[in-house]
Amino acid sequence: MSLSNALDALLKSGTEAGEIPGVVAVAADRNGVFYEGSAGVRAHGGKVPMTVDTFAWFASMTKAVTGAAAMQLVEQGKLDLDAPAAKVLPELGKIQVRTGWDANGKAILRAPKSPITLRNLLTHTSGFAYEFFCPDVDKELTDAGKPNVISGSSASMDRALVADPDTAWNYSIGIDWAGRMVEQASGLKLRDYMARHIFAPLGMKDVTFEANAEQQARASAMHARLPDGSLVVIPFGIPPDAEFDMGGHGLMGSLPHYLRFTRAILNGGILDGNRILAPTTVELMCQNHIGALSVPVMKTHMPTLSNDCDLHPGIDLKWGLSFIINQQPLPEGRAAGSLAWAGLPNAYFFIDRKSGITAALLTQILPFWDAKVVALYQKFERTIYDHR
Repeated sequence: MSLSNALDALLKSGTEAGEIPGVVAVAADRNGVFYEGSAGVRAHGGKVPMTVDTFAWFASMTKAVTGAAAMQLVEQGKLDLDAPAAKVLPELGKIQVRTGWDANGKAILRAPKSPITLRNLLTHTSGFAYEFFCPDVDKELTDAGKPNVISGSSASMDRALVADPDTAWNYSIGIDWAGRMVEQASGLKLRDYMARHIFAPLGMKDVTFEANAEQQARASAMHARLPDGSLVVIPFGIPPDAEFDMGGHGLMGSLPHYLRFTRAILNGGILDGNRILAPTTVELMCQNHIGALSVPVMKTHMPTLSNDCDLHPGIDLKWGLSFIINQQPLPEGRAAGSLAWAGLPNAYFFIDRKSGITAALLTQILPFWDAKVVALYQKFERTIYDHR
């Protein structure tokens, strides 16, 4: 059986049982795209098929694109990885570390032992943390009457650190702050900066921070996996009145267009003759930037948004600028030193520069790290490597 037929059959089998409503998957090597496929339906219980051009929320797959935007400005000398980020965004210099709560439930705060840098923000070592994985952050926001970060509220960005910079890895809003640094250094809104300097040169016409009517007509529904394993369609959408472009999770689009970005990284910063990053910058982005720290098992605090995430059991995981990096080969076939990340509604990608392969798989199901989708993604990856 050819690779395309095998992958088609895999996606079909993953949706026919009704455990996954719809899925899109794509893959490429340095010669170009070698697979695009889809299966299932856009909404559980519906009849509109999931197609390759189905529009969807990428969520935290946005982070890698924001990282690339920041690194473009580092190349130009407009941003510095290791200077205090407060030189660009003074409000970051006012953020304090929370060490606990007093008897009255008031936060105990102190100044951080070192300033937050752009490198910290891109690597999740700034001391910020997400409310989805940190109860103390959730308490802080709830006590202050602030919404969570998905709301796009500027108030949600004003939160205490849970650790000093450079001392711990905590999945966080750091790359949302990095997106604000891109805006300040470039003089452009993040959507306009990306459109001009990443999307246009790479031909990513179907990636955006705000869907138009035509894109909305192609959109997948969002789904929730209930405790009994069943699925239900839920209302969901990035608020149209978001106060800022969320560099950590705001992008949406069709998966083949996102793959154009990962292909550019695979090829050392260039695609179809259009360069977005210097080869040396891509090499820098692919290195471990958290030293002896490792990415831990991520324990959920909000099980409706994420399950516990033991991403690759037994594998040492580092972080680059800004991708996760597996230090050993993965059982599915990915080489050591590969880049990857994911998005909350069970969207995943990887870039294996050693083997010359990049691939992505997307659904629209919450919570994150859904066992059914993860198993399908792992089989998708294994099938690709088995046929190479």
